[in-house]
Amino acid sequence: MTRAFIPDKILSLAHDRAAAREDHNWEEADRLRADIEAAGWKVVDRGTDFALEPAHAPTVAEGEIVRYGSTAAVPSRLDEPPTGIATVVLVATDWPDDVARALAAVRASAPAGTEYVVIADRPSPEQDAVLPVGEDEVEVVRTSERLGTAAAWNIGIRRATGPVVVIVDTSVEPTGDIVSPLAAALQDSTVGVVGGFGIVSEDLRKFDDAPAGDVTAVEGYAIAFRRGDAAERGPLDERFRYYRNLDIWWSLALRDEGQGSPPRRAVAVEIPAIRHEHRGWTSLPEAERDRLSKRNFYRIIDRFGWRRDLASG
Repeated sequence: MTRAFIPDKILSLAHDRAAAREDHNWEEADRLRADIEAAGWKVVDRGTDFALEPAHAPTVAEGEIVRYGSTAAVPSRLDEPPTGIATVVLVATDWPDDVARALAAVRASAPAGTEYVVIADRPSPEQDAVLPVGEDEVEVVRTSERLGTAAAWNIGIRRATGPVVVIVDTSVEPTGDIVSPLAAALQDSTVGVVGGFGIVSEDLRKFDDAPAGDVTAVEGYAIAFRRGDAAERGPLDERFRYYRNLDIWWSLALRDEGQGSPPRRAVAVEIPAIRHEHRGWTSLPEAERDRLSKRNFYRIIDRFGWRRDLASG
């Protein structure tokens, strides 16, 4: 295995951080860690010593197929003018039948001018073997390692060309056109995020299912937002590797107009769709999914926990 060359600047920052840790200057140590990570490296503490590793997996070319090692390695189209109606994004990992069902169902009824991006997040061999190939409306973007849900959403946003991005979970099977009503709801400038399934909270701690109408956040089963807003307010926090609660965090980020300014609205819209088993939830032991969910929820509290203006009853 070839050892990665570590630039002198990164090595110097790491030594400075080690000295700060030895002096118990944790604030300075955290700042230096952030500088190291921003430069594409990660530091692994080993007692009083440390090791440096590339922060991202490599991007690998296999003939005409490219497997990207990070979000930043994926070419962005956000500087291009928007075209069409919307871009539908699906994330493929380990359950090919679910992906095929969701993609076929949404394509069967979506309006002309809808494009599709499938993010193959280090898919299983079974999933990789049946991904769409050579279809003009469907782009498949593969990763070389499993990057997680937020990274996959970020990649989908980077490749989107539609003015509206619609992320559809593969547990959802549309039974009619879900793109048009979601895109139409975003014609209202007071609305920041829409979707088929909404939740409400009075304190941003406890959330309950809600009917169609104004809500606190939109669930990620079918969530839509403007591509321009995503470019301005993103990228999503890629520490959300597990899907749970990422949708709440992103809904609040899209709604937030700053303290003292009225937030934009989140709106749940009735859409024709069936929800099937969510294998990202049922495939994990209860203790593990609870642990990952709580870790993600703390990220919501860290950023928005005091923002009661973003809560709604």
